[in-house]
Amino acid sequence: MKIKAAVLNQMGATAPYVQSLPLSIDDVELEGPGHGEVLVRVSAAGLCHSDLSVINGDRPRPTPMALGHEAAGVVEELGPGVDDLKKGDHVVMIFVPSCGTCLPCAEGRPALCEPGAVANGQGTLLSGARRLKRDGQPLHHHLGISAFADYATVSRRSLVKIDPDLPLDEAALFGCAVLTGVGAVVNTAKVSPGSTVAVVGLGGVGLASVLGAGAAGASRIVAVGLTNNKLQVAKELGATDTFNASSEGVIEQIRAATSGGVDFAFELAGAVKAMELAYKITRRGGTTVTAGLPPPDHNFSMPHVNLVAEERTVKGSYLGTCVPVRDLPRYIALYKRGRLPVNRLLTGHLKLDQINEGFDRLNEGKAIRQVVVG
Repeated sequence: MKIKAAVLNQMGATAPYVQSLPLSIDDVELEGPGHGEVLVRVSAAGLCHSDLSVINGDRPRPTPMALGHEAAGVVEELGPGVDDLKKGDHVVMIFVPSCGTCLPCAEGRPALCEPGAVANGQGTLLSGARRLKRDGQPLHHHLGISAFADYATVSRRSLVKIDPDLPLDEAALFGCAVLTGVGAVVNTAKVSPGSTVAVVGLGGVGLASVLGAGAAGASRIVAVGLTNNKLQVAKELGATDTFNASSEGVIEQIRAATSGGVDFAFELAGAVKAMELAYKITRRGGTTVTAGLPPPDHNFSMPHVNLVAEERTVKGSYLGTCVPVRDLPRYIALYKRGRLPVNRLLTGHLKLDQINEGFDRLNEGKAIRQVVVG
């Protein structure tokens, strides 16, 4: 079938993107679902820094590639072997497909699925297939989804069915921002009631972590960012303290305000400086968690002796250490109860042909989560 899709032809475009136009809106041929696959009508797809990091080349991916990985939609067609969904079901797309049989999947860690990681790196679906073509030439899939499009053919292993009463523009955010940000708090760090928390980096994932810390019962939530408008949003979402990361002596200020540092610090900016700040504001015996995705050649260093002498813990978190089929319904239930006001992360709706303009706003820090709606 013929669809419209936002295609990245090569990485490394410079801002403003409304002028360099890294994403072209092209007519693309989409094949129907093969075995274990599903055709989904894309209803909403969020603009995330993970997309931006592919556009600017920080996260190398094969091109040309149809972008978009945080999305929700409606099932249109089922491939052979899919018998637990039906046409009309509402689904959220998950950017790491899980095979269910490799060692990480067997251990309950589907975010680390080995065949899923290989497929994502190669720009294919979990089966190894590419279902997208332009002018007869294959296009790569972005994280098994490619949701900046009218329709997407994806692996059944990339989908979680949801209740149809959740608006799909809000549902899209659960596929990345919420799973990653909230999951880092409750799954990776296991923040307990009364703990003190700091969140460094206040994009969609960082602000979702602020929400997650509140839902987990943190007694103090310190938000650290570079723009005053996002610091204000963090305060509205439950942060008890806010600090501008560019302020002179900000590390000492935070440590003084928290009596030597916080129990848990989360780095969600994907920058080494942010990670260094998060580490330095973590108390003795505390835990520093990073879910940011810096360029692969960027390195973080720390005093080796501190790990022993201060019993420090440094942890990585991918997809919020989530089991999506378990956690996504839980987070949606918290949202419905008013415990995770995810809708407040939405800062705009776009049409597909406005996507380059949307990435300019994201790059400039003027948006939290914009959603392309069909």
